Amino acid sequence: MKTNRGDSVQSLSMHQPIMVIFLRHFGCTFCREALAELSHKRATIEKKGSKLVFVHMADNETADRYFNRYNLPDVEHISDPDCEYYSALGLVKGNFKQLFGLSSWIRGFEAGIIEGHGIGKQMGDGFQMPGVFIVQGGRIREHYIHKLSSDKPNYEELAECCVI
Repeated sequence: MKTNRGDSVQSLSMHQPIMVIFLRHFGCTFCREALAELSHKRATIEKKGSKLVFVHMADNETADRYFNRYNLPDVEHISDPDCEYYSALGLVKGNFKQLFGLSSWIRGFEAGIIEGHGIGKQMGDGFQMPGVFIVQGGRIREHYIHKLSSDKPNYEELAECCVI
């Protein structure tokens, strides 16, 4: 897994914990919500010692536009349009309930309409489920696998596993 800067997650994780955030597609309300939340919590997560690295399904130029929009202009990220890394780490394609169930609709209304994250054009596999992994010393130390597309991980709590 090489980032847009040519660094491997493996090598980065030898220097500090890496929070690898596997996003849904950029048009997804919950992806946009996650970017906004991580933008606000980035300083706290980094103060605990973790570096953010995002995995997405778009090309790097499109990703850079989204990261800039959410005040994350300098983050490292990995383009995985074929979802090979998603699959390798056990992130599955969502079923109807995971993607379109009642709780996802309710949360979608909250995040998309009330919080203003909106809905955009699908850019990638709309069925791909997201997840978060903390990698340190080349090993996964902690993870969060979404059960529903609308799940909200506690990013700060995940970073606690490897406070430096």
